[in-house]
Amino acid sequence: MTQTTPRPSADHKRTVSLAGALVGLAMTLGACQHAADNSFAMVDSPADYRLRHPIAVTEADRSIVVFVGRSRGGLTAEQRAEVMGMAQDWMREGTGAVTIDVPVDTPNARPAQESLREIQATFAAAGVPPRGILVRKYHPENPRLMPAIRVNYPKMKAEAGPCGLWPEDLGPSMHNGSYIQNKQYYNFGCANQRNLAAMVEDPTDLVQPRAETPAYTSRRNIAFDKYRKGTTTATTYPEADRAKLSDTGK
Repeated sequence: MTQTTPRPSADHKRTVSLAGALVGLAMTLGACQHAADNSFAMVDSPADYRLRHPIAVTEADRSIVVFVGRSRGGLTAEQRAEVMGMAQDWMREGTGAVTIDVPVDTPNARPAQESLREIQATFAAAGVPPRGILVRKYHPENPRLMPAIRVNYPKMKAEAGPCGLWPEDLGPSMHNGSYIQNKQYYNFGCANQRNLAAMVEDPTDLVQPRAETPAYTSRRNIAFDKYRKGTTTATTYPEADRAKLSDTGK
């Protein structure tokens, strides 16, 4: 008896052909998508790290936390110095009101009120007007945490980043156009920008120069008077002669 193998029908052949075409199309589109993502990282990233990771001037809060016990109110010497320093900084850099959050309905609620009064007195002694202080009451969400007084105010702040983004491979690769073209990798310079933003005292210095300060007229008049008399304008330091090496052996 001879067994006959059935031949595939025309519909089956068309189904297999269609499936193969769909798989090929998906692979082609996937390759195009990968190339498109890679070209975006290469083409749209500025070559200058200062443009890739610009320093932005924003407004952020500066805050301190004042812990208050159950039996003692007021401020310790360290807390008083910290609050005074914050008040002086607000006079120089504050861009909004000082907000003081005080806990209520807690075991240390009464001592916290005593600490609040001393904080307000410290701010007033530093020159902060009463209208510049806003007191708010809050109920702590977590009873396991010690309720504290939170003091904060808004200020200008410079920031850059985020860092740690790697849209391309670092090593030699057919998908890494920056490596082939000897360009900087994307994350290069980001840490430097973040450190610079953290160190600058006045963020507006990054945008525009400060106004010129008056000249030191007293020293300028002395130098001009010596110049008119024909004498040297250099400053003499008598103690500098004692720092010279001995002339013995010359």
